[in-house]
Amino acid sequence: MEQHLYEPVHEEFRALCREFLAREAVPHHDRWEKEGIVDRDVWHKAGSAGLLGMDVPTEYGGGGQRDFRFNAVLDEEIIAAGTSGLGFGLHNDIIAPYLTDLTTEEQRKRWLPGFCSGETVTAIAMSEPGAGSDLAGIRTTAVREGDSYVINGQKTFISNGEMADLVIVVAKTAPDEGAHGVSLIVAESGTAGFTRGRRLDKVGLKANDTAELFFDDCRVPVDNLLGTENHGFYQLMANLPRERLGIAVAAVAASEKILELGLDYARTREAFGRPIGRFQHNRFLLAELSTEVTIARTFLNHCISELNAGRLSPVDAAMAKWWTTELQNKVADRCVQLHGGYGYMMEYPVAKAWLDSRVQSIYGGTTEIMKEIVGRGLGL
Repeated sequence: MEQHLYEPVHEEFRALCREFLAREAVPHHDRWEKEGIVDRDVWHKAGSAGLLGMDVPTEYGGGGQRDFRFNAVLDEEIIAAGTSGLGFGLHNDIIAPYLTDLTTEEQRKRWLPGFCSGETVTAIAMSEPGAGSDLAGIRTTAVREGDSYVINGQKTFISNGEMADLVIVVAKTAPDEGAHGVSLIVAESGTAGFTRGRRLDKVGLKANDTAELFFDDCRVPVDNLLGTENHGFYQLMANLPRERLGIAVAAVAASEKILELGLDYARTREAFGRPIGRFQHNRFLLAELSTEVTIARTFLNHCISELNAGRLSPVDAAMAKWWTTELQNKVADRCVQLHGGYGYMMEYPVAKAWLDSRVQSIYGGTTEIMKEIVGRGLGL
């Protein structure tokens, strides 16, 4: 189906992304997978190429394009290139709105130039060992003492966590107030009391550094508060639709890529004297997957347009997130099966895609939480 989301300027940007990834990421990604982290230099190069902070105002070094289609193009090309270790999506899609919309002018001047140049890698620390989707249940605290907040607590599953220079910490500044006592406070690398634990050994996404973070009497300036104290929960809720849409972008791009791998294999692999795609079961399977991926792409494109227009609802974002990520896992599983024994071999891209897919229906809010949001939207 012909899609009409992107304009010529986005396709020009796509060509830039594709060329950058082929030159600066693809040749190194196998090594990054083994090492569990990408080279720091790739962030600097991405900043120089204009791939970071596309929607950050130009006066701070950004692209000045308040158009999520540019973010989506980069996310799609990262998936297509197989360079899943790059944490650019987290940086651009999730962190950027916090640093552009909730900051003071002084904070923007302090943080955004490095954000756009790649000198400053960012992360957001929500999840804890005892609190994932239940953000109101976090136990990390930030107690104000004079002109500082003293942060104590532990965070886990933090993407970009090992490399991050700037971490948005979700903490309770009014611990007795539940969700009404949460604030967002920026902790910077090198601050006393802010340490990183082990690099977590994940099933997939091996090249993307994911870490535990520890805060032990970590004292940060009050000037590092984002937005209004005790309004952090509402700030998170306002930005989660965009985060979930970014995950859906990756899910649809991955589904399209994996389906392409399955189709190529079905056309060339022979059994019993003919290509395996000629068997009715396999032909019907691929017809079903192709239909569902097309439906996913159509709804995703609608949601991107809605985000750009300022109309993307939490319910639509939740629908997009859960359905596309579950579809990604379905496509990956079916295409591994289609490959037979070769699908279980890591030298075949479908195997890596299968491993990388599994977390998609977990982070950013699990499928179950997304269905809760949709159900509540139905008045249930």
